[in-house]
Parts: sequence; structure tokens; C-alpha cells
Amino acid sequence: MTQRLPARKAQRGVALLLAMIVVALVTAAAAGMVWQQERAVAIEAAERARAQSGWILSGALDWARLILREDERSARRGGTPVDSLDEPWAQPLAEARLSSFLAADRDNNADSGPEAFISGAIEDAQSRLNLRGLVDGAGQVDAGMLEVLGRLVVLVGAPADAAPRLVEALKGSTLQAPGPAASGVPSQALRPLRWDELAWFGIDSATLARLAPHADLLPLPTPVNVNTASRVVLAAVVPQLDLGGAERIVQQRQRQLFRSLAELEPLLPPGVKADPQRLSVASQMFLVAGRLRLEERVLEERSLLMRRDGRVDVLQREKRSFAMPAS
Repeated sequence: MTQRLPARKAQRGVALLLAMIVVALVTAAAAGMVWQQERAVAIEAAERARAQSGWILSGALDWARLILREDERSARRGGTPVDSLDEPWAQPLAEARLSSFLAADRDNNADSGPEAFISGAIEDAQSRLNLRGLVDGAGQVDAGMLEVLGRLVVLVGAPADAAPRLVEALKGSTLQAPGPAASGVPSQALRPLRWDELAWFGIDSATLARLAPHADLLPLPTPVNVNTASRVVLAAVVPQLDLGGAERIVQQRQRQLFRSLAELEPLLPPGVKADPQRLSVASQMFLVAGRLRLEERVLEERSLLMRRDGRVDVLQREKRSFAMPAS
């Protein structure tokens, strides 16, 4: 009888140990299930917020398209189409709570829904010098455009070799190299579609940043709109025009916009004519920037629109998402 007591104690110890192991396993399994549930909820919430943000910015883009389409219709009713900085499309939208745009809906008010704020702006893409016409499809350089680019480089204080480097970059992405590469794939560089993609060809970021406010790379060659371009762009595009003369053009259009290039010519240097290949009074391409702040997340979208024959088509669309810094 006295010999069975240690065995019973050992059995009790084993049973207690097994019970503790079972409890630990159940606790770990429960914790894992809770973690998976929380993760699934977080993923679902993030996906819902992403979808909501995408729909909101898509609605904002459609709104911008509607504004541009109505502007074209109004311009056609008034005669010659003209685009200037005093039109409704050129007025930026300051950050505002999304619910303020839904006031007409009885189901939406300022106290319901997430904290969402939206802002945006429409910019005339033809207010800048478009480098797409610098090199044609056959790799031939437009001498006139090269002179314009050279003047712009000087005016903005970019490196003197910026113009030839940009020419080589665009030629390299246009011409097909003779013969296949070692891999069997033709050795042709990717064609840059956006301004920042010129960095692929060795153009340093400082040069691109200095030129960016005054130059762009659009899908098609376009003239510069004299009613929206800066004085730097005007001085670069018009031969023999200095910054002082370009400033007089800017001041004149603030008093009365130019409805034709003939109205511009009295302000040009003697003997210089307004080239319709370089200048215009209306635009077809516009940049739309939208920004949505949803709680701690921010989603930005940049789109390139082309307005033509009563239609406004989206040519490019780019999104960027990031978190707000902790305060």
C-alpha cells in the first residue's frame, strides 16, 4: 500500500502536466484565431477604404471631365474656342469635407460617414513646352524646337548640356537599333511616357526638376497656349522675345485674353510672326490632380485628359498612396 503512493503522485503530476499542455494549446489556438480574425477585419477595412477612395477619385475625375466638356461647348457657342486662366476649370478646389458635396442627399450629413476630405485642380498641359515634337518618328530633330529648348534651358538656369542630352534621350527611345540584341530582342529603349521617366536615360533629377514647371512630355506634339503659359515659356517659344516682352504679354492677357494669334502679333518683336505650329489660343490637353484624405491615409491621383470634338478622354492615370505622418 505504501509503495502505490509515489505511483499515484506521479500519475497526478502527469495528468496535471497534460492538462496544462492542453490549456496552452487551446489558448494558442484561440489567440491565433483571434489574430486571424483581426487581420481579416483589418484587410477588409483597408480594401473597403481603398475601393471607396478609388470610387471617390473616379467621381472627381468625371466631374473634371464634365467641366472641361461644358467649357468647350460654351466656347463654341461664343465663336472661336479660347482657353484662359479666368475660366471655371482653372479655379482650384481647396480641401473640403466630402460630405459638403453630398448635402443634397438626405442620407448624408456632416456627422455621418468617415472623415474624408477632397481637393484638386485642373491645369492646362499646353501651358508648358511639350518636348514630344522635338524628335519625330524617324529620329529627325526639329531644329526650331531645339532652339526653343535651348532658350528655355538658359532661362531656367539648367546645365548647358541639358538640351543635347534630352535630344539624345528622345532619339534613343525612338529609333530601332539595327539587328537584334544578344538575347534575340530588338535593342530599343523604352519610350518615355511621362516627364519623370526621362531619368531612365541619364537625365539627372535636378535638371528635370528645374525644367518641370515649364516643360512636359505629352503623348502628342502640341502648341503652347499663349493665354495660360508663363512668361518664361513665352520667352523661350517666341524668337527674340525677352522676359520683359513676355511679361507685357502676360499683363495684356489679364486685361483681355487673346482670341487669335493676330491679336498677339502687335506685342511680338519687329518682324516676328506668331507661328501656329508653336502657339495657340486654346488647348486640348489638361492635367487633373486629385487628393483624397481619408482618416490617416492619403490617396493622390494625376490624370492627363484630351478634349476633342465634344469628348474628353483619359490618356494617362497615375495613383499614389501614403500614410499621414504621426502628429
